[in-house]
Parts: sequence; structure tokens; C-alpha cells
Amino acid sequence: MSDSWKLTLPCTRAEAEILAEDIAPLAGLDPPPVLMTSEPDPDAPDAWRLDAYFEGKPDAATVELLHGLVPSAAAVKPALARLPDADWVTLSQQGLEPVRAGRFFVHTAQHAEAPPPGAVAFRIDAGLAFGTGQHETTTGCLQTLDRLKRRGARFRNLLDLGTGTGLLAFAAMRLWPLAYATASDIDPIAIRVSAENAAINRIPLGADHGRLALAVADGLDDPLLAANAPYDLIIANILAQPLIAMAGPVAGALAPGGTLILAGLLDSQAAAVAAAYRRHGLRLAGRIDNRGWPTLRMVKRRR
Repeated sequence: MSDSWKLTLPCTRAEAEILAEDIAPLAGLDPPPVLMTSEPDPDAPDAWRLDAYFEGKPDAATVELLHGLVPSAAAVKPALARLPDADWVTLSQQGLEPVRAGRFFVHTAQHAEAPPPGAVAFRIDAGLAFGTGQHETTTGCLQTLDRLKRRGARFRNLLDLGTGTGLLAFAAMRLWPLAYATASDIDPIAIRVSAENAAINRIPLGADHGRLALAVADGLDDPLLAANAPYDLIIANILAQPLIAMAGPVAGALAPGGTLILAGLLDSQAAAVAAAYRRHGLRLAGRIDNRGWPTLRMVKRRR
């Protein structure tokens, strides 16, 4: 009999975004659950669902912790069920269809079929870090990178800030293969997962051009990130409030004329995020909207 369990709760779209980008509240669990959010009914765009997969039955404190992550479901009793004998990670990934974003084709191990002709393919499995390409924020970043390449943009030194799975750094490196590349995350698990994904996708690690340097870092406060600055491309798919709080350091790490891609924010938060970076010498140069999740492209003014 399987000892894998699934906890299900309703949630809002905003709560789903937070769960997809921030696993800090679960860092103390060993092992942490795999969280999956989905939109069961496209006609009810704010009615989302959280499924949490566990190795072993979660105790009452863990259930309470998960319940606390979705305040909108405070009056709803969590649905907890034991799974039949099966690979629980495979179960958690069965609903993740491949994503096409610009030239990029992102898939899990369950969908390893041949990519469309001309596509740049990456295998990113759902797991302990987030950024599988499924969410509109990640898709928007991939689309923005694709558009920059098509317009002839060239970058020599790039940073994926809050990398999650490494996907956005991998995509940028495929577009600009001779660039120096750095990816960081506040969560050590995310950096471990990024290294594993780099091996799967044949992304070389290291400090030289054409290789990816990985760092566990809280924002820009890290010797490696400081030493590698200034960057001519920074990708930051995080959350609105951290993006606003880090506007000064991020702008300071960006070279004059450099490009900044911002995501992880709701449509209602876009103006405040853009304003925070305008105050540090950036201008809004482009925007992609995916179902209420904008991706902003900003450029630092030259002195």
C-alpha cells in the first residue's frame, strides 16, 4: 500500500501565484511536499486549486501550515487522501502539458516527445523548486527573451535573479551562448534543483563565458553577484513587493543601457513596480500581458 498522500484546498489566483513563486514557509519540512496549483474552470478565473503531495501522511501541524497559506479557504476543511500505489512525483506531473513560448518548448519527463521543428526544448520537472514554464509569469519572461533575440539584442553578461529551476537562465544562455551567466536564489533547494536541471539540459556550469555560475543569495547581497556586476541583462521573476524593495540594488547592478525583465506581479501591481524602477533611472520599454500577469521590459537610461 502506498504511503503517499494528497491534500487539496481551493485557493484564489493570487494565492496560487504566491505558492508558485515562494516555498519559504515549507523550508522546515523534510521532505517538503510538491505543490501543484491549477485552474479547474477557465470560466471561473479566480477559482484555483492547490494540490500538495506528501511522502507519508502529514501531521496536523503540517496540514495547518498548508491551510494557512491559502487564507481564502480558512472556512474549508482540507481534503486529505492516501494515494494508490504509484509514483507520486509522476502523479503530480501528469497534468503538466508542454508549454510553447516563443521559440521555447518546455516539457516534463512525462512529455519527452520530439519538440516542434525549430524549437529550443528544455526538460523541467515539477518538484521542490518552481518555474516549470507552466505559469504565465515564466511564460511571459520566455516570450520577452524570444522577442529580444528576434530584434537583434545582444547580451554579454546576464543574471537570473530568483531563478527557481534555472529555466530562464538556460533560455537566455541558448539565445546568447557566449555570455557570462549567473543564476541565484534565496532558497538552497532551488539552486540544487537548478544544478540538476542544468545537467539534464546540458547546460555547463562554471564561471567562464558560456557557463552558468550558481549562487545562494538573498537578493543582490552576495560576493559573487557583486563581483559579476554590472549586468546588461537581469531577469527577475519574483513577486511585486520584493521587486519594489530591491529596486535600488537591482538598478545599481544593471549597466547603463541594460535590459531588466520583471515578472511575478499582478496587473494591479505593475504600475507600482514600474514606478519603483523609474525612480532609479529606468524606463518602461515593453510589456507582455498573459491573463492578468504582466511581464515588464525596462531599460536603464544611459548617462
